[in-house]
Amino acid sequence: MGDFQMSEWQEVKLRDLVHIKHGYAFKGAHISNIRNEHLLLTPGNFEIGGGFKPLNKPKYFHSEYPSDYILSSGDLIVTMTDLSKKGDTLGYAAVVPDDDTMNYLHNQRLGKIEIKKTEVLSKNFLHWLLRSPSYRNEVLASYTGSAVKHTSPTKICAFTFALPEIQEQEEIAAVLDSLDKKIELNLRMNEMLEGTARAIFKSWFVDFDPVHAKAEGLEPEGMDSTTAALFPSTFNPDGLPEGWTQEPVISSAEYINGAAFKNMHFSDEPDAWPVVKIAELKNGVSPQTKFTNTDLGDKYKLDTGDILFSWSGSPDTSIDTFIWTGGKGWLNQHIFKVVNETRAERGFAYWLLKYLKPEFIEVARNKQTTGLGHVTRKDMQWMQYCKPDQPVLDLFHETVGILLDKIENNLIQNQTLATLRDTLLPKLISGELRVDTATEKLKEAVG
Repeated sequence: MGDFQMSEWQEVKLRDLVHIKHGYAFKGAHISNIRNEHLLLTPGNFEIGGGFKPLNKPKYFHSEYPSDYILSSGDLIVTMTDLSKKGDTLGYAAVVPDDDTMNYLHNQRLGKIEIKKTEVLSKNFLHWLLRSPSYRNEVLASYTGSAVKHTSPTKICAFTFALPEIQEQEEIAAVLDSLDKKIELNLRMNEMLEGTARAIFKSWFVDFDPVHAKAEGLEPEGMDSTTAALFPSTFNPDGLPEGWTQEPVISSAEYINGAAFKNMHFSDEPDAWPVVKIAELKNGVSPQTKFTNTDLGDKYKLDTGDILFSWSGSPDTSIDTFIWTGGKGWLNQHIFKVVNETRAERGFAYWLLKYLKPEFIEVARNKQTTGLGHVTRKDMQWMQYCKPDQPVLDLFHETVGILLDKIENNLIQNQTLATLRDTLLPKLISGELRVDTATEKLKEAVG
């Protein structure tokens, strides 16, 4: 079946179908992180795994510039420079989002792809083609530079591939788009769930809204009398609700730092597990992930559902709390595994760390050297939180625990969807798999 389909496809070079336009050399003297409506897109905006987040490492331009370097919604852009050691995002493609509040500026070292014949090549199909392993491998095999890796429009346009008819291109893109859209929907849902949980945490354990209401002789907003009865109605002289205590953040859980895995530990054996570093927390297991079957102790073992606190790295992009959904793995240094005896304590510790994220970032930024900062056990010893009594802790778990479960389930589903997408992509792009078969697999995964 695959051979029959391939016989209907035409082998072409990308240069016959597209032109890649270089970006503009915006002057560094007018670039800053002070927000305005002129956002400069750079290779630093691109995400490992495909796509990009415009507000990841944002840079804004504060001067005049040529109007023809304003990108439009739906424009397809590609990176031609990568600062990482492995070229993680070199040659990546992404679509400019629909945002009428922002001018997205076409910076140098990004290429804007202009299709010569839209009736022959679909932009949606091309977007996925430029995320395929065959294209990625060719780009990474031909880059120049060491510390900073470069490619060029000429090298990108030399890529040869099999081109189906335009209708089939659109069908292939639609299958892959649906997976990305479902992943994005789950992420947006998680943002809403997290916002709700953070608001409850702040109201109960930072602002003490239910306690203040009862102290004033009022019913706490949104609570029945049975629920409200669990909260104190008075404050201690130290300003804490009666019966609640002030504790160091480090006491909210057992914080286990990861092991210092070295090159000698890495392995390609089938029984090897991934070594989970900050990159894996943010992007999942990727071709750049190291694996090991060296057992450095049970305390370093990870599994789906473990809560992990990344305490070192670039403050704005690395300091955060995560739920690991990648299955069996090994915990690397610079990350704490957050361990609690009960699910109520687990949930409370998770939302405490999430609430304190801005403070952790500031702590790390104040100790930042060469772009990196960190939060230590000593920092978490002097940082304090208010610990409620057991009845309110249990109530918080009953109220917010279901939100954490939904977030975890969405993350697990996203792991499944991303794996399916990455499995289908090369097969659909090469013609090995037909769209109707891929659609059946998609229905099984999404439901």
